[in-house]
Amino acid sequence: MAFRLPSLSVSLPIIARSLAFALVLAPLAACQQPARLTAQPPQPQVVAPPATAAPAPMPSPTIEIAPQLTPPPDMGRAASVGFLVPLSGPGAAFGQALLNAAQMALFDLAAIDGGAEVALLPRDTKGTPDGAVAAAEDAMASGAQLLLGPLFSADVEAIAPIARSRGVPVVAFTNDYAVAGSGVYILGFTPELQVTRVVNYAASRGLQRIAALVPDSVYGERVAAAVRDAVEKAGLTLGPVASYDASASTNLVSPVVRRLTNYDARRAALRQQRQELAALDDEASKLALRRLERLETYGDVDFDAVVIPESGGRVKAIAPLLPFYDVDTRRVRALGTIDWDEAETWTEPALVGGWYPATPDGPRAEFSAAYRKLYGAVPPPRASLGYDAAALAAVLARGDSSSRFSNAAIAQPNGFAGVDGIFRLTPQGVAERGLAVKEVGARSSRVVSPAPATFEQLSN
Repeated sequence: MAFRLPSLSVSLPIIARSLAFALVLAPLAACQQPARLTAQPPQPQVVAPPATAAPAPMPSPTIEIAPQLTPPPDMGRAASVGFLVPLSGPGAAFGQALLNAAQMALFDLAAIDGGAEVALLPRDTKGTPDGAVAAAEDAMASGAQLLLGPLFSADVEAIAPIARSRGVPVVAFTNDYAVAGSGVYILGFTPELQVTRVVNYAASRGLQRIAALVPDSVYGERVAAAVRDAVEKAGLTLGPVASYDASASTNLVSPVVRRLTNYDARRAALRQQRQELAALDDEASKLALRRLERLETYGDVDFDAVVIPESGGRVKAIAPLLPFYDVDTRRVRALGTIDWDEAETWTEPALVGGWYPATPDGPRAEFSAAYRKLYGAVPPPRASLGYDAAALAAVLARGDSSSRFSNAAIAQPNGFAGVDGIFRLTPQGVAERGLAVKEVGARSSRVVSPAPATFEQLSN
């Protein structure tokens, strides 16, 4: 069933829903624990506007965006917030998931305290820079005082000058720090944040030499640079850094891994060792020679861990190349990114024992369960950014109307607690986050380093 959505506000019961949880996104005091998931009373009641009949529950609505619509006139202190995501064209499915999550946040807040003082203005960017500019201009013409989105970095870059010229801050969903700053904030999980967390954990566990195997892309270059920086700051030794064609098949990646692992030199060292032992012709040498018969190479690789920033089927195809080239993955750790936090990754034996950064399990699990219940689908990874963005806007909207979306309000140093754990937006426009570290098991994973509860803990 379709319905027209001029604006979203927690004062308007557009969706009838009953969730088992509500997440309150709240500013954190310096040592304060973040707001936690709290159970709502069973079957919370949402008061509908006067009507002849109550609206029927719509567990999986299809949203139709109405063009050129303005917030209803009775919003009072409500702040208008543009929500710029692709609802058609490239990225439309993810854009819809972000919008779904944003609606959940506002209605959760409405169920808790009766209102969030936010009117959400969804606008379709069509997944293009031109579409993003049109969406941003329309939202601001409709009174938007803050823009949430867009999704793609090129779209953010396109709207940034327009938003700055009108004094409207932007909180975007990209992880590209190149577009951040001067009133543009990015909520995405940057590779630098992820790499730093997992490399620091590896250092705490005694690993000394960190290598990297990255795609030959802008993303891969950022990961490689982040590895170099994190290794230097942690006082570790940088191992080999190799790149491969991001679009290449596994067969073409194989030679890159062969060079990374120094396989040919270690193979030659084994032959040399066998020849030397055979020439000695004594019992001890014969015993050692028999032991070498079980080996494929001689000597260790020159790294203790290797960063592999891939996900899903791609990492499952690349990781087995390590044992194929005689790397003992029980001793050499694979290090990943937040994209490893999915069941498919945990089915690869070569990744067992590997470490990767992750968001805290509890809030995200409850968010996913509520999303499935309401929309009948599993939320895609990072759809929770839509929830946290809308909740952030709602919390900021409660401030003084003249400064609620100021840079000082958005970049609060104590940060906020959301679905994906604690986060804060820095004056430079980049999101700092408190991440856990997980270890891959046999078809499972477990937390080996919990996420910090406050930024004071993160800095210690």
